[in-house]
Amino acid sequence: MHMPSFIGIIPARYASSRFPGKPLADIKGKTMIQRVYERAGESLEHVVVATDDTRIEKAVLDFGGKAVMTSPNHKSGTDRCFEAYTRYAGLLGSSFDVVINIQGDEPFVRKEQIEDLKACFADGATHIATLIRLVGEEAVILDPNRPKVVTDNQGFALYFSRSPVPYLRDAETGSWHLFHKFYQHLGMYAYRSDVLAEITRLPIARLEKAESLEQLRWLENGYRIKTAETLFESFGIDTPEDLKKALESDLI
Repeated sequence: MHMPSFIGIIPARYASSRFPGKPLADIKGKTMIQRVYERAGESLEHVVVATDDTRIEKAVLDFGGKAVMTSPNHKSGTDRCFEAYTRYAGLLGSSFDVVINIQGDEPFVRKEQIEDLKACFADGATHIATLIRLVGEEAVILDPNRPKVVTDNQGFALYFSRSPVPYLRDAETGSWHLFHKFYQHLGMYAYRSDVLAEITRLPIARLEKAESLEQLRWLENGYRIKTAETLFESFGIDTPEDLKKALESDLI
């Protein structure tokens, strides 16, 4: 069986309303973007930072990484990811079967998580892959900022929602986790490169607009999203306060 070729793209913007310059924040002697890059490199031979800011580009080149400048006008990380992929593949004169979009603000991304995403593409029916995690806390199940997902028997996503899905009609919310397995969606994606090209051309869909979840655009247009269960929680850094918590943790 042909083993797919993989490339990791790390979108990284300097502008952020809650944490300007976030990718260059220092985490115990290394920038955040360097930590993400090095973690990704544990599992991927080819890793590229996609940025719209020369300060981030310089920082990446300074630690020996690869960076590609992209348009500042992209509406989503997916669009930035596709532009970076096409630019890098053009420079390299070579294409890749699968593009893995790694969040630039998750310096504690695990090698195991990337390997789990890669394994999804052993199934030829997989167009896109993403991570999910079993959750049992009522606060998480009910939290609209922690999207949930339901899957079919083969692990393909049926639906993503900010609401708890499924709704258990005959049980109190505090005990739902005792009667059903609830899964939180973690926002790391991998795409077949031809699929990535297609989904960047899709218009905003009804369900996406309703829930403000980009992946519903792909489901609504018939793309199959394979899920991989991870034991590791996602730890994104959105604010300086998040960074302070990270520095006080044992994650590094």
